[in-house]
Amino acid sequence: MKKQIDHILLGREKNISDDEVVLQSLPHKDFRFASPFIVVHHMPERNYPAGSPPVRLNPHPHRGFAPVTFLFQGENYHKDSAGNSGLLKAGEVQWMFAGSGLLHSEGPTPEFLAKGGNYELVQLWVNVPAEYKMTAPWYQQASNAEMPRIAEEAGIDLHLVSGTYDELEGPIKPPTPVTAIFGTMEGGEYIDFFANEGDWTLLYLLDGALTVNGEEIEKHHLVVFNQAGTDITVTALEDSKLVYLTAQPIDEPVAAKGNFVMNTNEEIAQAEQDYAEGKFGTLDY
Repeated sequence: MKKQIDHILLGREKNISDDEVVLQSLPHKDFRFASPFIVVHHMPERNYPAGSPPVRLNPHPHRGFAPVTFLFQGENYHKDSAGNSGLLKAGEVQWMFAGSGLLHSEGPTPEFLAKGGNYELVQLWVNVPAEYKMTAPWYQQASNAEMPRIAEEAGIDLHLVSGTYDELEGPIKPPTPVTAIFGTMEGGEYIDFFANEGDWTLLYLLDGALTVNGEEIEKHHLVVFNQAGTDITVTALEDSKLVYLTAQPIDEPVAAKGNFVMNTNEEIAQAEQDYAEGKFGTLDY
């Protein structure tokens, strides 16, 4: 049975720093979120001339969820107050579980800015059940080669980041079971995705054009599927870049404010107080 499309949400511009703008398709005025999927941000393709000055999201706090970065173009460097750091190249993914709290910063690497080029990513916020929210932070990343391709056709370059799919297993093992797939399809190619009955399932189109279960989808739109049904057919009308996500819902209250995702407003207030008191550590980069 095909999964019906409930929403097609256009990403809207949102300033996340003085000079950084993302397209936010989740949360949206027409649909708040599909827990465990809380936020979908797309930093659209941006060209940095050779010799560009440093660009970073300065140290900021997180608690209670996992920010996940899918890097489509460029190079990205991450560092956090839990002692993790990572250099991410195009086609790679980082999965940072903030847990009980940390500070982190990220942005294009100095080496990339020195030589110049295009930079593009999608960042996803993945919720976790209440029992994990105050556990220790951790960090994982996966190279393109470590993530198995889900199709053999030359024109389909889609990789499995986490979860299981068609007897394949993604290299990243998050506390929230999520099947995450990302990559590219050439125009004229098609693929059949499947999701479990009852899953929340999303598809974000960065660039190109698709038909999804018979409906045409333009770039910068997020498709939110009904939880009923299992089958999704995607045809690329032109060369396209996409992220596909599916997971069982977390049926718990969600309190989300600023950079914190908890279960109650009292827990949000505690996170704000802990951050103000310096309990998230220090980070000077």
